[in-house]
Amino acid sequence: MLEDSPNAQLNKTILNRYLSLELPDGQIIATYIWIDGTGEGLRCKDRTLNFIPKSPKELPVWNYDGSSTYQALGENSDVYLHPVAIYRDPFRRGNHILVMCETYKYDGTPLATNHRMACNEVAQKVASEEPWFGIEQEYTLLDINGHPLGWPKNGFPAPQGPYYCGVGADKVIARDIVDAHYRACLYSGVKICGTNAEVMPAQWEFQVGPCVGVSVGDDLWIARYILHRVAEEFGVIATLDPKPMPGDWNGAGAHTNVSTKKMRQDGGINVIKAAIDKLSKNHQAHIKAYDPRGGKDNERRLTGLHETSSINDFNAGVANRGCSIRIPRGVNDDGKGYFEDRRPSSNCDPYTVVERMLRTILLDEY
Repeated sequence: MLEDSPNAQLNKTILNRYLSLELPDGQIIATYIWIDGTGEGLRCKDRTLNFIPKSPKELPVWNYDGSSTYQALGENSDVYLHPVAIYRDPFRRGNHILVMCETYKYDGTPLATNHRMACNEVAQKVASEEPWFGIEQEYTLLDINGHPLGWPKNGFPAPQGPYYCGVGADKVIARDIVDAHYRACLYSGVKICGTNAEVMPAQWEFQVGPCVGVSVGDDLWIARYILHRVAEEFGVIATLDPKPMPGDWNGAGAHTNVSTKKMRQDGGINVIKAAIDKLSKNHQAHIKAYDPRGGKDNERRLTGLHETSSINDFNAGVANRGCSIRIPRGVNDDGKGYFEDRRPSSNCDPYTVVERMLRTILLDEY
């Protein structure tokens, strides 16, 4: 319950006394952000800079204790942070920044959870194809005790039906958090393009894109960071669990929309169908890449029910949300555009999803 959440009990107005303090000229705060050893958790820490960087290359390489993030042993614990993307800080505002980082070992090799480097290498190889990505990030808001926010203490809410894109206090929970997150992402520079209430009560979605290549991963991870930070201030948990409630409730995915230059041109529907044929021959490799536990999380979600396909089978269709790959009705009518891969889980690493997709449909690597 919210009254049990320490963060919800803090008087937030007191903080304004300190946020209004003037800082020395030329000094800003940079929040370095990285992915921890779980492959889905985010960590961060701050440092003072005496300049305003114009690009990530100007920022210093930093380090942290990897033995406390499931990424190193105590006797050799330093992990290095290499800045790769800069965003405006919606919490501190002004010239303060958020910095997305890659993680590297002492010998210069990437950590096992640093999938961005490989993703970027593949994206550079196929840059002439101008691959666009848009990711639909579903998530669920939980009370501090892990129960879905706003659900009855004992029992369940009314069955699914009225909640998707709903309006009204009996259908929508915590729109305040969603709106705060939306505005904060726009301020930061994340290419967030929309949001809506989802099928299960207390479940929401936001969309990032269209972005070119690896940048969709940068934007989505920063959007996730901002979501967790906003929810933290409200004393609420935002979970990316693909199936937060067992039973007759929808799970959560990260549906990934994909388009190349040829798909967007006249006759692109044939290029889309050719890509789907390639995906059909590489189903298991994609399932393995689409959640941090190699498909184990998606086993709970991809059941063939609740607007999903079966994890064991590949299928595609027009306007069919029970398929692995959906061709939107408008795309089919126009004969060009994009397709939607509905298999990635809500807690996927977007860098891995993008890399696997590009390898299959553009480099023919099965």
